[in-house]
Amino acid sequence: MDSAQQNNGNVVAPTLREAIGYWFKLGLLSFGGPAGQIAMMHHDLVEKKRWISDKRFLHALNYCMILPGPEAQQLATYIGWLMHRTWGGVIAGGLFVLPSLLILIALSWGYMHFGDIPQVAAMLYGIKPAVVAIVLFAAYRIGLRVLKNKILWGVALFAFVAISQLHLPFPLIILAAGLVGTVAHYYFPRQFNVVKAHQSSVSQHSKAVIDDDTPSPAHAKFSMRKMLKWLAGGIAIWCVAMALLTLVYGWQAVLTQMAWFFTKAALLTFGGAYAVLPYVYQGAVEHYHWLTPHQMIDGLALGETTPGPLIMVVAFVGFVGGWSQAVLGSDSLFLSGAVAAMVVTFFTFLPSFLFIFIGAPLVEATQNNLKLSAPLTAITAAVVGVIVSLALFFAQHVFLPTATFHAIDYYAVLLAVLALWLLVKWNLSVIKLVLACAALGLLHFYLLPVAG
Repeated sequence: MDSAQQNNGNVVAPTLREAIGYWFKLGLLSFGGPAGQIAMMHHDLVEKKRWISDKRFLHALNYCMILPGPEAQQLATYIGWLMHRTWGGVIAGGLFVLPSLLILIALSWGYMHFGDIPQVAAMLYGIKPAVVAIVLFAAYRIGLRVLKNKILWGVALFAFVAISQLHLPFPLIILAAGLVGTVAHYYFPRQFNVVKAHQSSVSQHSKAVIDDDTPSPAHAKFSMRKMLKWLAGGIAIWCVAMALLTLVYGWQAVLTQMAWFFTKAALLTFGGAYAVLPYVYQGAVEHYHWLTPHQMIDGLALGETTPGPLIMVVAFVGFVGGWSQAVLGSDSLFLSGAVAAMVVTFFTFLPSFLFIFIGAPLVEATQNNLKLSAPLTAITAAVVGVIVSLALFFAQHVFLPTATFHAIDYYAVLLAVLALWLLVKWNLSVIKLVLACAALGLLHFYLLPVAG
């Protein structure tokens, strides 16, 4: 798409340079996990910049939701690809990850070099309640757009109970939601009219660059030949990278084993980071002994409170493992950690890009197919329930750090309530909210000794 020239109504499509600026900013400010990141992209791209319509945004999101891997990063890749071809997708997805990678390398170095820093822990303490509020607010906003009838509300409730109480696998929940959507489309067409469900939200916005009726650009047309080329090219890239590591370091070397292990992890991340963390913990801590259980928990805290996908905690795992195992020698510990973090990140995210470049043209070809839109909309409804469950999971660990109601952290509860009020009432930006809560965490750290 020659997006610099395209004009839809009074909206001019962004140039690649303008898009790069936005994707870099998103990578720096994308706090709050996938729910917060998706909500931020919807606010910026649909409501504010009008680069894409609500319906096209949700259609792309529904596809990303059923893929293994970080759905927010894949959604950015999808939209970047749709607007500016392959390089647009590579840049959008890459910039979504790059700031987080660099920040985590720096934080991991500080963690390994200086140990626990009280001031950093205090800022993280203040940010965690904000994350709870951000995720809850994101669930509210997505639910407001998607939960248009009793059936979809029921799907969301089922998903919440299934994942939080019954502990059913996320792929099974997604499959069940898709089946409900398919059945509802045939038996309750008036209640489950996907087009009508989108009309109210679409009508609130002016025309978008990529609008509901905008034809897919030439590069987004489905072609079996192009799909097979991408599949073969992706496998070739993986094989070359894996072969280089094996030839240089050997198959049993730490870097090679990290590449192999995190390739497998990348293909198991249905449901986001928390679905794969038990697998990563089992492998990295218990099997390979790249880091300790305490270090894994600290890494999760850093991953929750830095921009980028939550699965970026794997960069911390890679850095600490590379540093601890001195993969490049005991006199190059920082380089060992940084290289390991980059290797882990590359092999974790390579499949995410390939899933978009291989499957997105097929998704574009089905955008007006109600038979497919209905189950995908039901899947989004299920994801609302899963997001609420995730918010409660966060809340439990933030408000009840000792897992007992006798030790409720009332200051953390107060911060979360304040953060939620600022989001709902004043629509405060995520970065301002995170900075404010980090400052309040520091304030608590310095005042606590006086209060005691």
